[in-house]
Amino acid sequence: MALTAAELRDLFTTVFHPRPSDRVLTTIVDVPDEAVPDNEQWRSRRELAYEWWVKSIEFKNDIGLEQVEIFWYPNVGSNNNNLPDTLYHWAGKPGELSAAVLRAQGMPVPLTEVLGRTDLIIAPTEFSATAPLKMLAKVHNFRGTTMPGFIPSMLPSLGLDYGKVHERIMQLKTRLDAAEREVMIFTARGVDYVFDADLRYRTATASSGMFRDDMVVGNLPSGETYIVPYEGEREGEPSKTRGTLPVQFGDEIVLYRVEGNRAVEVLTEGPRSSAERDYLNAEPAYGNIAELGHGVLGEFGCTAVGNLLMDEKLGLHVAFGRSEHFGGIVSPASFNDPKKVIHIDRVYVPSLQPDIQVKEVTLFYPDGREEVIMRAGAWTVE
Repeated sequence: MALTAAELRDLFTTVFHPRPSDRVLTTIVDVPDEAVPDNEQWRSRRELAYEWWVKSIEFKNDIGLEQVEIFWYPNVGSNNNNLPDTLYHWAGKPGELSAAVLRAQGMPVPLTEVLGRTDLIIAPTEFSATAPLKMLAKVHNFRGTTMPGFIPSMLPSLGLDYGKVHERIMQLKTRLDAAEREVMIFTARGVDYVFDADLRYRTATASSGMFRDDMVVGNLPSGETYIVPYEGEREGEPSKTRGTLPVQFGDEIVLYRVEGNRAVEVLTEGPRSSAERDYLNAEPAYGNIAELGHGVLGEFGCTAVGNLLMDEKLGLHVAFGRSEHFGGIVSPASFNDPKKVIHIDRVYVPSLQPDIQVKEVTLFYPDGREEVIMRAGAWTVE
């Protein structure tokens, strides 16, 4: 399945609603290196990016653009790590393209030069570029969409009525903005665990797949509203986020004890529990509860495809790590090793965590009201 030039033009028009001042559309794509080998999906994504770039040349004038560009860069090794200082022009097709080939044969261009002249950006990458592009958009005044891990099976989701998706997520956003706590009850292999998130001093962000406002960057496909729990940055006011958060990795369920909005201890034993314990010890910032995500695309008939870009938009998800790109305070500088900067979502849908169910999610408001917004994994908000 592929998008025709006309379908791609209509998609870009819906997503960006190009303005008279928009002149340059830029695609940036990462490539494998010695440390991170290539895979079939990554190769297909590079070819898709190249195909979209070629097709966009055909219709650029139809949507008011003067130039469309594509650049490649060595991958940064983890989701939401900072982008490299240099991107590369590459004249050939990208199927077997690698970092070594780029450095030897590509034409280097400073990242700041590329971003300084672009108005719209698309980033169909292996490792998510959402966090760095969100921050860079505020400096270079572009807007864009990131598509980390995009695969052809996601193409049908690009044809959704994103106006209706926007209406749905706004129903959740208005509630999150008004609430001061969000309490999640998870059932994992018959045992209930309570996670109590502090929403004070925070507002939610609607990510509806339309990026029409200045300096806005978000995922496509999209369909969620997310909020960063309060992280305790106000003097004398620690975060009240606490509880036990279960996450399933393969057959193992890891239990994290959370205090002050940080996972401070792994309560379980097992190979993955040991690895997560070591990671928390080495990088305490990894334990930051960086995002509470509320995806709605499951209600629009979308199903899991085994990729976070799509699957996190289906329902509830909780992220660890970097948060400053979403309005929090944990940034790359919070990590001990710059190569380990990360923002990673843990998605509570059956295909990804079959032994954990979302039993109930309740919002608590300052006036004493309580509202259940999810029960048995389904949103209850009308």
